[in-house]
Amino acid sequence: MNSLPEIHGRPAGDTSSGLRLLRQDGAARRILVTGGAGFLGSHLCERLLGQGHEVLCVDNFTTGRIRNLDHLRRRPNLKVVRHDVSLPLTIDVDEIYNLACPASPPDYQADPIQTMRTSVLGALNLLELAKTRGIKIFQASTSEIYGDPHVHPQPESYWGNVNPVGPRSCYDEGKRCAETMFFDFHQQHRVEIKVARIFNTYGPRMRPDDGRVVSNFIVQALKGNDITIYGDGSQTRSFCFVDDLIDGFVRLMASPPSFTGPVNLGNPGEFTVRELAERVIALTGSRSRIVHRPLPVDDPRQRRPDVSLAMSELDWQPKIPLSDGLAQTIAYFDRLLTSESQELAETA
Repeated sequence: MNSLPEIHGRPAGDTSSGLRLLRQDGAARRILVTGGAGFLGSHLCERLLGQGHEVLCVDNFTTGRIRNLDHLRRRPNLKVVRHDVSLPLTIDVDEIYNLACPASPPDYQADPIQTMRTSVLGALNLLELAKTRGIKIFQASTSEIYGDPHVHPQPESYWGNVNPVGPRSCYDEGKRCAETMFFDFHQQHRVEIKVARIFNTYGPRMRPDDGRVVSNFIVQALKGNDITIYGDGSQTRSFCFVDDLIDGFVRLMASPPSFTGPVNLGNPGEFTVRELAERVIALTGSRSRIVHRPLPVDDPRQRRPDVSLAMSELDWQPKIPLSDGLAQTIAYFDRLLTSESQELAETA
């Protein structure tokens, strides 16, 4: 990872040396993806490369992993750069997807001040870049905007029920502030913006230790460990497979300038956490027991997107059933854990 080029806090000029510049009147564009080595970012990079675009992946590798991009590193139209978006950057690109920010509670709570810096200063720096270059910019916002909701399912018109001083506030309020900044730049500087509110998403390339419910359950089941449910398991979530979500990203970015969002992207299918655990046990054939632990502070009781706006404006809705997506995700984690066990055995 030390061999990766870096963009420093000073203006960095054109960091995409060796990449051919194609403007928006051509078949391809030069696209910046921040957080591009993360779970969602790596899938987005792969989709954009498959469409023939040139991709500049920027990541500080706090939670992103270079291994997520290993299968893409030989692509001549991909460049990977280490940079923290809370520092300014000046680069020559045609559009921006901002996915930079830790997204799981253990990660964003580990350094809450840096989480806020990434959300707020990162948004500001990238919006300034979009304004300077006159290009459109996508913001990966979150269903955490709604907090522990009093309205169910959650439409985009709902303002939310968020604790501004709780353990999740660095992420929740950081994303809310970023949304405000995006719309202020749109109104004051006419920057073309696209804001997506992402609901629970799962799939290959999740980290086994990221603390999210799907990865937790699958890893525990594959290892034969107890499956930990916080609370009584009656709290509900909706789970969107990553391929469906990335399709929503691309459709939103291609939508008319008049459609800014925010728009919910997620699967409206609703499951209790206990139902998810039982499905994972059945699909893995595990003998893991379900055990209960106290519910974390500010953990939402219900979470389900109203996706009618995405359906009407983007002609988008998720297609992959939970059972199919879980099967692909389980297969990924099974390979990953097997590989890690072999590496440990070889070094022992």
